[in-house]
Amino acid sequence: MTEISSFLKYHRKKLNLTQEELANKAGVGIRFIREMEQGKQTLQLDKVNQVLSLFGFCVSPTKLHLDPYYVYWNFFDKAIKITLNNKIIKYGILIKELFDNHTNSIVAWKFISNNNAIKYQKNKDDKLIETILHSDIQNIEEQ
Repeated sequence: MTEISSFLKYHRKKLNLTQEELANKAGVGIRFIREMEQGKQTLQLDKVNQVLSLFGFCVSPTKLHLDPYYVYWNFFDKAIKITLNNKIIKYGILIKELFDNHTNSIVAWKFISNNNAIKYQKNKDDKLIETILHSDIQNIEEQ
């Protein structure tokens, strides 16, 4: 999945839209939506912006970073290893994304460390949950 494909799929599902409904709202064909969500590398930029504008976004050059939607679709609710920008390494599970409605993006994650996972399963104590800012994550991989 590419950044745009994972972004599109996340927001479409968040709004409970089917691919067909999104295509109709954006004024593009359903095939175009499918190709976007499958990560097709060659798409018409004007049509991509037409779809993204429904979520308040457009394609623009930006500094490369770890895509939060890639993290969501590939590492959410799995055993992971996170390397933070300060070189601290954490092992555990991402259990919830924190979404900023103002910026319309995932800004942080609720995280349970391996050390606290069993305790958390028993009593769901919020004190065992850690919040990790997405901008603090340098790398993430499965354990």
